Amino acid sequence: MKIVYFAWVREKTGISEEVLEKLPDNVKTVADLIEWQKLRGSGFTDAFSDPKIIRVAINQEYSSQDHPIEANDEIAFFPPVTGGR
Repeated sequence: MKIVYFAWVREKTGISEEVLEKLPDNVKTVADLIEWQKLRGSGFTDAFSDPKIIRVAINQEYSSQDHPIEANDEIAFFPPVTGGR
């Protein structure tokens, strides 16, 4: 699974992307992945402290946090996106 981090999520975690070979068996959805991420260290805890404001895309399509994840997915985490004039 490839995970990509954007904007302040990247800054807080300290990495822009990574490939994870194996996740714990209880990580089945994006929400599960976010909860697991919080256990990976203080930067991850900080980045994912408020899951409601984290946006996610699976395989480059916006998704909800209850969406199931697969081993070959690319998952991107990013803050809310705002537009300008």
